[in-house]
Amino acid sequence: MAAIYSGIHLKLKSPQTPWEDKLKLARFAWISSQCLLPNKEQVLVDWCTHALTGWYNQKVEFSQNVLEGLWCYLDDLLHSRKLHSLLKQGKTVSLRLNMAQLLLERLQECSRVGSKSLVCAATILSVCQGILSSPVLSSVFITKYELMVDLLAKLCSMACCELQQPLLTESIMPESDTCQDEAMSEPLQTPRANSKDTLDSPADQPELDTNKPASKPNENHSSNLFEVLLQVLSCYLAVQRQQANPNRVFTLVTNQLIQPLVLLRHLLTSGEFAPSHTHLRQPLCRDIRVKIDSILQSALFPSEHLTSYKEELLPSKGETGKRGPGGAKGPLKPISAIIPKLSAQGYCEPHLHYSVKSNTLSLLFKFFLESYGKGRGENEEEQKMLCFYFLMRLVPALDLCLDGDSVSPAKAKQSVSESTGQTSSPDSPHSPESWSLALLSVEFLLSQALSADIYNVAADRIRHKQVQLNFYRALGQMLFNQAQPSIPAWYRCLKVLLSLNHMILEPDLDQLLSSAWVNSECMEARVQRARQLMVCSLLQTYTKLRQIPRLFSELLSVICQPALEELRPPLLSEAVSVSLGTCLLDTPPSQCLEICSSVLESIRTYILPELVKDEKEAEKMDIDGGGDDKKSKLNVDQERQDASLKLFSLSQLLHAVLFSLKTLDNASPLPLVRQGQALMEEMQQVVKELLQVLPREKRIKKTPRKGKKKMDHKEPERTTVLWEQKTQEATLLLRYAWVEVDTLFDIHCGKYISPDSDQEAAVHETGEEALSNAPVQTRIESLLSGDILPAHLYPSPSCSPMSCLLLKLLTLQQMKRVMLDCNLPCESSTTALLNRAAHFISAELKLEETPGGEQVWDGQISSVNSSSYVVAHWHLVASNLPLLAPYLSGDDAGCIANVLVRSLSEQSDGGMDCPTSCLTISLISSQLLQSLILPELPSLLSAIVCSLAQRIYGVLLVAHAPKVCATLPKIQEDGSDASPSSAKLVEKETIVEDILASSKTGDVFVSLTDSQTKELVNLIQILTQLNPDAMNSEDLASVFLLLFMMLTSASCQSDDRPDSEADAVFQAKLLRILTPLVESRHLKSVLKLIHAGSLLQAAVSSLLWHSNSGRYRATNSPDWMDLIKAVQDFIRALVQLIIFRNSSVQLNLNQFVAFLTSEEKPSGHNVALSSAAVSGKPDPGASISSVHLELASLSSFVQEMTSNLGRSKLMDQTLTQMVTKVNATLGPAVESVIRPQTAGEAAVQPVVVLDQAFVVEVVTVMLHCELSSLSVEEQNKQDGTTLTLSHMTLYQSLCQQILRELTSDLRPMESLVSYLHFLSLFYKAAEMTRGDEEKGEKELDELYAQILQNVQGLLKAPWLSPKDICELEPAVQELLRHLVEKSTAAQFKLLLLMIREGLNTGKLRAGNYREVLSAVTITKLLFCCQLPEPCNKALWHIAPEIISAMVFLVRASGLDSSLTLPFTVPTVTSMTSLLRQGEGLFTNPHHVVLVLGALQSVPLDHLSPPVYQSAFLAVHEALFAIIQCHTQVLSNAAPSFLNVFYRLVASIMQEGRQRGDSDTGSDCDVYHKCSRLTQRMFSHIAATAESFTTLSAFMVAQYVTELQKVTLRPDVKLHLTEGIYQIMDLCMEQDIKFLMAGLQMGVREVFNELYGSYTHYHKAERQGEEKYTV
Repeated sequence: MAAIYSGIHLKLKSPQTPWEDKLKLARFAWISSQCLLPNKEQVLVDWCTHALTGWYNQKVEFSQNVLEGLWCYLDDLLHSRKLHSLLKQGKTVSLRLNMAQLLLERLQECSRVGSKSLVCAATILSVCQGILSSPVLSSVFITKYELMVDLLAKLCSMACCELQQPLLTESIMPESDTCQDEAMSEPLQTPRANSKDTLDSPADQPELDTNKPASKPNENHSSNLFEVLLQVLSCYLAVQRQQANPNRVFTLVTNQLIQPLVLLRHLLTSGEFAPSHTHLRQPLCRDIRVKIDSILQSALFPSEHLTSYKEELLPSKGETGKRGPGGAKGPLKPISAIIPKLSAQGYCEPHLHYSVKSNTLSLLFKFFLESYGKGRGENEEEQKMLCFYFLMRLVPALDLCLDGDSVSPAKAKQSVSESTGQTSSPDSPHSPESWSLALLSVEFLLSQALSADIYNVAADRIRHKQVQLNFYRALGQMLFNQAQPSIPAWYRCLKVLLSLNHMILEPDLDQLLSSAWVNSECMEARVQRARQLMVCSLLQTYTKLRQIPRLFSELLSVICQPALEELRPPLLSEAVSVSLGTCLLDTPPSQCLEICSSVLESIRTYILPELVKDEKEAEKMDIDGGGDDKKSKLNVDQERQDASLKLFSLSQLLHAVLFSLKTLDNASPLPLVRQGQALMEEMQQVVKELLQVLPREKRIKKTPRKGKKKMDHKEPERTTVLWEQKTQEATLLLRYAWVEVDTLFDIHCGKYISPDSDQEAAVHETGEEALSNAPVQTRIESLLSGDILPAHLYPSPSCSPMSCLLLKLLTLQQMKRVMLDCNLPCESSTTALLNRAAHFISAELKLEETPGGEQVWDGQISSVNSSSYVVAHWHLVASNLPLLAPYLSGDDAGCIANVLVRSLSEQSDGGMDCPTSCLTISLISSQLLQSLILPELPSLLSAIVCSLAQRIYGVLLVAHAPKVCATLPKIQEDGSDASPSSAKLVEKETIVEDILASSKTGDVFVSLTDSQTKELVNLIQILTQLNPDAMNSEDLASVFLLLFMMLTSASCQSDDRPDSEADAVFQAKLLRILTPLVESRHLKSVLKLIHAGSLLQAAVSSLLWHSNSGRYRATNSPDWMDLIKAVQDFIRALVQLIIFRNSSVQLNLNQFVAFLTSEEKPSGHNVALSSAAVSGKPDPGASISSVHLELASLSSFVQEMTSNLGRSKLMDQTLTQMVTKVNATLGPAVESVIRPQTAGEAAVQPVVVLDQAFVVEVVTVMLHCELSSLSVEEQNKQDGTTLTLSHMTLYQSLCQQILRELTSDLRPMESLVSYLHFLSLFYKAAEMTRGDEEKGEKELDELYAQILQNVQGLLKAPWLSPKDICELEPAVQELLRHLVEKSTAAQFKLLLLMIREGLNTGKLRAGNYREVLSAVTITKLLFCCQLPEPCNKALWHIAPEIISAMVFLVRASGLDSSLTLPFTVPTVTSMTSLLRQGEGLFTNPHHVVLVLGALQSVPLDHLSPPVYQSAFLAVHEALFAIIQCHTQVLSNAAPSFLNVFYRLVASIMQEGRQRGDSDTGSDCDVYHKCSRLTQRMFSHIAATAESFTTLSAFMVAQYVTELQKVTLRPDVKLHLTEGIYQIMDLCMEQDIKFLMAGLQMGVREVFNELYGSYTHYHKAERQGEEKYTV
């Protein structure tokens, strides 16, 4: 051993030993147990570190391979398990200080751009990681703070170089590309991550994309680098917090760390690195950013530096010579140290510098507010002022000049170009490098200041000489002087300034309105959204200040300023219009009228003189006729155009205000009425003057009526210039607004006198006077005849789309004025005039096909153009149909119907992409069809039905006709008429003949392609939305027969798939529409033409012919099953119609019964035999579908007849006979399906495979029919003879089969439900037919036990989910009801014993929870059944024991959270059901208290959202059952009740806390619903105040204690706060005092905030309600 020891030690020390051998010896010494060096680990670590330091200090020489080997050896040592186990045992192994310095030098080499390190950087990083992973080894860095700072700085620089490496090898980005950086950085500035107003940027994507490929070496290296960096950040943060000298920390961080840290943070946040690094995990980057934020905040803004910040930021009071304790260095000035470091050049690439600086300044202000902005008491105002002065220092650091100097026009122009993201010249002292980033930072700073509430207007004005107001005002002036209207953040900055104090922007209100609203030219969507939000905020602010007239006064002056109006954006967008309407509703009516008067005054003062002056100058130039006046004429036209556009903007504004103000009524004061009347008179005069301004040919265009069409053809229309068009539109808009408002005032206010009422003018008045002063009939006549303005039915070169729409609107309003007069509508002349007016409004309504999809209209009159006019016109007609319909001609109604049908049948999918607030023709048509208007308009409804019938006939005419029928040629003969009504298109008798012929022979008269089928399906879909009861008898008969003919005589031929189920789908839709038509009240018109029995026979026969011809292939498809259900519904509806109307019941039903039971019907069996005889191969598809149809028809027919038994004896006798006949046919048919076939039968007829659930349902119907017939017979028989069933053998065999298969294997849910229904009826049948013999009793007992065992086995089947069990519960309950309805004591005892054995905690502990759950389910359903009196008493006698057993089960299952959803929740639900059923029956309240104890055991923590919702709902419903049904218990059990409820409240507060990015999605909807349930329970507790009054303070204390621990999501907090408010209503004054005194400090602050909001909002509202409560 000594030799081994001395040999290795000497060889490691010997200079003669080659370094390669030394390295091998060192590795051997480390891993070998034979080497017994004293303190071997320390010796080998020291040897390795000494060798490395010696090589780098050039004291030792060896090869590069040895150097790498030494580093790898050291790395292996530091990561070896052996070393770490020794360190855990307490052994000390240390590193020398020079080793730390060596590592720092190597990291410095790796971080240099372009340097080639001799050792792999990954090895160096791994060594660092090994050192820092052990507290003992890391002491070499941790014990010396400066080394830790140096290490972190080196690693940050290395990480920055790594992220920028591909960028550094390329050329620097051009200035035009910096907009991308700005866009990436923008979302980082705004506190609203989801704001729609932020710039669209790639930052919305995941910060580090993991889907892009990267090279493996770089990936491994960079991943290791950032993992080591995170480790170093964690170690450094722990060391920094342990430092006793905050000044030292601040100095080192400012000098060495702040620049690399903020650069690294910016790169990780913005994603500005090469794709080769996008493999980095997002959580890793987020953790690094969080550590960086913690380092910066704790180092730069510690509480110890508050005094230093105050000394530097706050203005000095008195002498400023002594500002600290003195000394050579002077006091610390943190701001002066931080900002120069951020503004310095060189620590990042030039194109990143401004982005990094702007992001960091915003971040620092956020940290500053969090650290120093939450003062209390006397220091609060001083702290807020400190934050403001810090803000003042940050804004100039963004290179923004706030000295109020105006910028030269050249620089202003340059700034506009920079607004797109271009960098400005560095020589410009007034402009930042990037306006986008600068404004984003300013917005973030101002938003933080607003949310922190650092601006107290009163305190700033009284004690601080308005320093904040002056600063914000200077900032606002800078924004106006260097306006950037193409950047969304510019508008958001103005919005925040407005929110801070409206006085900031008040001096520049005109400039604000001009730059940010009226004259803002940028129409980009993001800019428009930001501008609209700013304008809406402006309107809301001045509405709250009650200064909305002042705002409009400035707005009017801005609108009337000289400008090129056509460059201005629309004044009122949709969002602004909605906001304006909301604000005006909160504005006093007198102010609204004042605004309207101001608009009119502006028109008369500024606009009218310009138009009149221009007209006079134009006439003068025409008279002079000088050739040199062309330029002057162009100027005049330009001025006219400018004035007309301003006039339109003012008219639009006046229209919006008038339509938003509250109308005058009888409660309006007289001065207000007079003000409104004066306004209307003034407005009428303005309209008259505007009409005089229009050219004479525009005003009066009288033409003889007889020669009107002829002249229109000969004379071309005059093209209107822009100023004439806009003036005309403005005039019509004002006149339309005047008429509607005047009508409303006249209707609602008796004190208002319309200016029209006392001005009965003569007919010979001029045109403009006729429009304003004439009686209403004359005004309509003038509008329709074109005496005032050309009455165009549709847009033309001389009448713009908006003018055309306004003319129609004006005509509509005049129609309303006529209808208001009780006498006028009765006159024939007035009716004719109204007919003309209705024609004028609805005329030329047509659809135009556009390549871009459907036309879209946003609902604003000002946006009507040639594209949206059709939508606006259709909206006008559709929304006023109740007024127009009585006066529409047949052609007009047909035109409206055609537009409705065509728009719905041909609507494109592109229309679904339009904005939700916009309208399309198909959307309007769809809403009209779904409204309740059409049933009230019979003429229009008839026209729609006629249009649908015409289009259906049109499709049938062009379809292929394999065989000639009588109907289609008749249509072709009558098709020459213009537009015949649907009743006269073809003789209905002809259609009936074709229907009967097709049903007898199976002939197909029409063969439809896929496109034709699709068109017909669309038309049928429209027809399904019409109310059949609103149709007249002629229309109903025509449509019914037409659809029925398609059912019997049409076939669908798929182009692509010959085996498709197109026929099944099409016929199912036909039957779905025919069924409600059968149920309508006008079907008697059809029954006059064809008997109901013939309809039944034709429908079933045609379907059988289709089936036999092989058109139905997939008999297990959903489409086929849908057809089967549709057939059954149709048969039931028609049979019910026959029975209810008592119309030849025996004749019609006998006809159908004879058809169903005859051998001559198209039978699947017969067809299969004939097919096999001919081809030698049977058609199994035809056979299966035919049998399926026959069974479905028979079962539905007999079921409907059975359900109508008991109406009368005569009817019962008739129906019973028919039921017996059908059952006689149905029984053998079912037996042939069920029974096995012989070999000979199988050769000819293959096995008919039908859905088992369907077969069981058919047999169930048979059994039900026989039982119903037996019940009738039992009532008629007086003797006690035993009743028998004709197919008892079939029922018994099926019962035994069901009992064998019920629990054997997984089955569809439909099959299980049908099994249970059959068992219910079969047991009832067994009871009725058992007789009095002992054998019958024994068999019944055996059946009872078998059913119970199989039901229990089914409920505990492993393939059933909790959802499946819930679906089975109604069927199981029905079965239990039949079992216990007439059960004997022995049978009921057997059931109770089964329950007792199932409710066993031992089985649950053994893992057999499904067996226990089956007993729990049966118990719940049994308590819900109506039991015989003895059984009921016995059951409720043992109910307390059952409750106790369930309580034990809940407590036992609560220990295993995996049983929460499958067992605990159903058991709690069962207990809740017992509590509800036991209302008034539980005599001992102890059992209810036991349930409360069990609810404490229900798990609510660490559950997935769906499981949590189920558990929460179960506990909540149990509490609700107790508070609703057992209120007598609450007086003693209130504490236990509140303990359970407190668990719910605490759990929803934990689950509903804010989680960052995961606060959206379906999971959050779960917590939102649970919070609503919690609010509901709070309200129930408050309603039961007598039981909880003394505990209300306790509930509030629990709530605020939990609230202090979490930050709730807003939606969850809203409901919980509303709930706790209702509990606080129960608190007395002494309770509030007790809470304020007894709560802990942090909790007390939360309570004070809650109580303040309760007093301000809830209590004030409640007291207001009580004021008006009797």
